[in-house]
Amino acid sequence: MRRETQNPGNATGIDAALAPLLADPDRAAILLDLDGTLAPIVSRPGDASIATTARASLVTVAERYALTAVVTGRRAVVARSIVGLDGIAYAGNHGFEVLAPGARRAVPVGALRGHGEEAPRFGRDLDGAELEAAGIQIEDKGPIVALHWRQAEDEAAAEELIERIGAAAEAQGLFTHAGRKVLELRPPVAIDKGFAVAGLLSGTAVRNALYAGDDRTDLDAFRELERRRDAGELDAIIRVGVRSEEGPAEIAERSDLVVAGPSGMGPLLAALAR
Repeated sequence: MRRETQNPGNATGIDAALAPLLADPDRAAILLDLDGTLAPIVSRPGDASIATTARASLVTVAERYALTAVVTGRRAVVARSIVGLDGIAYAGNHGFEVLAPGARRAVPVGALRGHGEEAPRFGRDLDGAELEAAGIQIEDKGPIVALHWRQAEDEAAAEELIERIGAAAEAQGLFTHAGRKVLELRPPVAIDKGFAVAGLLSGTAVRNALYAGDDRTDLDAFRELERRRDAGELDAIIRVGVRSEEGPAEIAERSDLVVAGPSGMGPLLAALAR
C-alpha cells in the first residue's frame, strides 16, 4: 500500500513504511538519487548542495546499514563532492561508473569499453554559439553529454533545438534520455540506474532495499528492485517517490512511500538514522 507523507513531521507513516529496514539494518541497502532527491534542483548544476541535517543523517545511515549508495546521473566524483561523504559508494553516470567508498577514482563498467568517446565526440561538433543563444548549457559527464535548458528564456525554441539535436544523435547511433529540462546523449550501451542497482547489490547479503528518486531514470531502479523481489532475491523493497511539479506521475504511482521534495527526505533519513 502506498503511503504519502505530505507533512514532514509525520514520522508514524515513515516508520511504518521503513519497518523491514529498521528491523534488520545489517541486511538492508539504502540507495538514493541525488538531484531532486537529496539535493534540490537548481538552475546551474554546479550550485547543487544537500542540507547539513540530511548529511548528518547520512553519516549515521552509512554506519548502520549494510550498504549505502548514491545512484546518480552525475559523474561519481562530482556527486561525492556534493554529498560530502567519502564512506559510501557512488554509482555515477546512471551506472556507467562506480566509485567505491574511500576510492580516489571511479571505475568504468566493462560494458562501456570502446564507447566512452562517442557522445563526447558528437558534443564537440555541436554549434556552441547556437546552444548559447538558445540558453542551452552543455555539461561534460565523461561518456555522457547533457544538454540543460532550465535557464532558457524561450523554452519552446530551446526544446525545438533539443529535439533536432536528439534526432541527429540517434541517427549517429547514440542513445538519448530525457529528464527534467535535460537531454542526455549517451553511448549505445544498455546501462541505466537499474543496471547500477544490480551492480551495487550483486554479491552482498542484502535482503531488503530502499531506493528513493524523483525522475524517469529512477523508474529503472524501481524496476530492478521489483525484479529482485519477484525472483526471491529480496524479501522487501521500499520505493520512495520524491514528488515535484516537474517529475513524472509514474514516480508517485509506482512508489510505496511518497515525500514532498528533498525537504521531505529529511525526516525519512532521520528515521533511518534513529
